[in-house]
Amino acid sequence: MRILITGANRGIGRALFDAYSARGDAVTGTARKTGGLLPLDVTDPDSVRAMADAVGPAPLDLLICNAGVYLDKGQPLPSGYSADMWAATFAANVTGVFLTVQALLPNLRTAKGRIAILSSIMASDTRAPGGSYIYRASKAAALNLGRNLAVDLKPDGIAVGIYHPGWVRTDMGGSGADIDMETSASGLMARFDALSPATTGCFEDYAGRAIPF
Repeated sequence: MRILITGANRGIGRALFDAYSARGDAVTGTARKTGGLLPLDVTDPDSVRAMADAVGPAPLDLLICNAGVYLDKGQPLPSGYSADMWAATFAANVTGVFLTVQALLPNLRTAKGRIAILSSIMASDTRAPGGSYIYRASKAAALNLGRNLAVDLKPDGIAVGIYHPGWVRTDMGGSGADIDMETSASGLMARFDALSPATTGCFEDYAGRAIPF
């Protein structure tokens, strides 16, 4: 299976890259700071086009949109959440997903492939404990993007799923999170393998539990 993972240099992206490589899949990982991976800054349209050129016309069975940022953790409501922080977060977590999907559509159409978008349970309208306004809004937008892509791409045989990886012990999740990266990656891989036109538009966590929109 041919797979491309954005943001594969660390965290969940790296865990997925290593697991797919160990399984024997032909996996390409991308990163802003390459470290031997394919260069890609999802916030830069020129970088996205260069990535697609480097991939070439080969069929793509699975695109995992994992690259993202969480810049507003712990921001104070009266003085935080700057306009620049809003713009940078949406550029990575929403626009970057769209640009990547758009650039690789020919590859996905050839393979009748699948798209997995890493969102978060924090995107759900049923979870509103306050705080992290920018991150929550961006992940809700990524969920909405994925749901609409699922409708438009279903006639092409391309399935789209949106996923919560769990609260994972990464730089982003922190040391007090619930699960390790290997548990998240293993669960996500099972979800991606099960994704099909019949389940396109799903919003699930790494264990396959449906999340309310």
